[in-house]
Amino acid sequence: MNRFTALRFVTTVFLFPTATLSFAPQPISRSTSTTLSLSFFSALHTTTRLKDASSTNREIPTEWQGVVLSKLKQIQDPDLMVDIVTAGFCQNLKYDPINSKLSMDLELTTPACPVKDQFQRDCEQLLLELPWIQQVEVTLTAQPQGTSSTSLTGLAQVGAIVAVSSCKGGVGKSTTAVNLAFSLQQLGATVGILDTDLYGPSLPTMVTPDDDIVRFVGRQIAPLQRNGVRLLSFGHIHDQAAVMRGAMVTQLLEQFLDVCQWGKLDYLIVDMPPGTGDIPLTLTQKLNLTAAVIVTTPTELSFQDVKKGIEMFDTVQVPCIAVVENMAHYELPESMKETVAKAVQQSSYVTDAEQVTQEVWKALQNTPLPIFGAGHRSTLQQMYGIEQHFKVPLMDQVAYEGDHGTPFVLQQPDSSATRVYRSLAQAVVQEVAKVKYTHPNQRLSLEYNRDTHVVALKQGTSPQEEEISTLSPATIRRACRCAACVEELTGRQILLPSMVSENISPLRMQSVGNYAWSIDWSDGHRSLYPEKSLRALGSQKQKPTTKDSSSATPASVVRERVQERV
Repeated sequence: MNRFTALRFVTTVFLFPTATLSFAPQPISRSTSTTLSLSFFSALHTTTRLKDASSTNREIPTEWQGVVLSKLKQIQDPDLMVDIVTAGFCQNLKYDPINSKLSMDLELTTPACPVKDQFQRDCEQLLLELPWIQQVEVTLTAQPQGTSSTSLTGLAQVGAIVAVSSCKGGVGKSTTAVNLAFSLQQLGATVGILDTDLYGPSLPTMVTPDDDIVRFVGRQIAPLQRNGVRLLSFGHIHDQAAVMRGAMVTQLLEQFLDVCQWGKLDYLIVDMPPGTGDIPLTLTQKLNLTAAVIVTTPTELSFQDVKKGIEMFDTVQVPCIAVVENMAHYELPESMKETVAKAVQQSSYVTDAEQVTQEVWKALQNTPLPIFGAGHRSTLQQMYGIEQHFKVPLMDQVAYEGDHGTPFVLQQPDSSATRVYRSLAQAVVQEVAKVKYTHPNQRLSLEYNRDTHVVALKQGTSPQEEEISTLSPATIRRACRCAACVEELTGRQILLPSMVSENISPLRMQSVGNYAWSIDWSDGHRSLYPEKSLRALGSQKQKPTTKDSSSATPASVVRERVQERV
């Protein structure tokens, strides 16, 4: 049977339990190893250094493990902000005194770690500095993925579930989800894509699977695959229009989520439906999302919807780790080079047409054409503290490959858009590691003291943590960078320092996502502050006042404060 016929039968059995059909399960061979050791990990990475034959300093320390670990503590994880020994990466240390060989496993948080090769080189280099080691063997592995906290049995072995979302249709969300998934797979991770848009599924059109064979895992189906990436969409099961009301769609979605057995995955990319209604909220609750990637365009309308999406994920405690500004600028296709050459040749003032064509074409390629505007990346960063921002160019080839069932990153590996998707994948790996493995005491916390009327900035969440600095509430309020306080296009300060009373106080302070704090003020305003901005504000030293403020007129004080602020 073909794919759609077979999956319709599966729908009858699993999504509509009143049916009494039965199937004979097909056996599937799956790996049962608990250690993630993928093809990009070489079985053994050995570096040998030959020493002078006259060297006799080969005495082995009694506590050689401690010496080795102390040496490896020099290597810092740039995302977790701790050394690899403290992070628990160094495992299975063994020393062969006959061959002076040290072997160890470097157990990373994910097989797609973007700095895995650098970690390996640093380990080999540092250990070979020890006089009693002549060979080093570092094997890269990944930590076994823990059992997911979701109640869905098919997702029990999924390490991280990342939503790709937008509150507006037509911004390239599905294109971003597909190319992000295949970029993660190229980094070495095991990845799946779940298309949860029941009304308008995109995955069957954008990715053609390797085959249409339906395989079963018990009473669940195995996802289809393309180049090792696992695929599932409601469009694979039901290729007709989904004419259903909201309550029926929600019930069907819950059944659909549990019909597939994904097996062991490092990342499951969820292509979310647009909006902030019942279906996205149901997905965030049922799937227990690890993080979210927001997709937008440079237009003002899309920016307003993006803010709603970020606020929705903050409400359900899902951190937004990256923003992708799709169609940020237009990139000329190679076919336009012929048009440029013809225009140059028709000019009577050009003597060397070929050289002029090359120069004009190079200038056009290096000049972005922001046809939808400059975008709002910096505003999002200032408001929500989301550090990872990416601009994807508008290219006709991206749309063409998606319409013909081939991921763009597979067909155009050297394209500028592919490089952006690859950078996005590396950022997702780093940010997910921060979400899953960063200790809460590495976060910033705020505490308001009513008696002293100051806000204390602390490193961590426990009361014993040391204060970084203290700030007056008025100082924090004056630093608000929202659209009501700072003009977005020009950066002109709308909120003057004199407008903020020194008696202002915070009524409510809460952490927003992984990067920001929301404060409700006694003047009725709500501000969002990135942690980075609060730390910078706390580190600024107050300038000593040399003038006698009592002799100054109110107008001069206001003028001086405005000038200082500017």
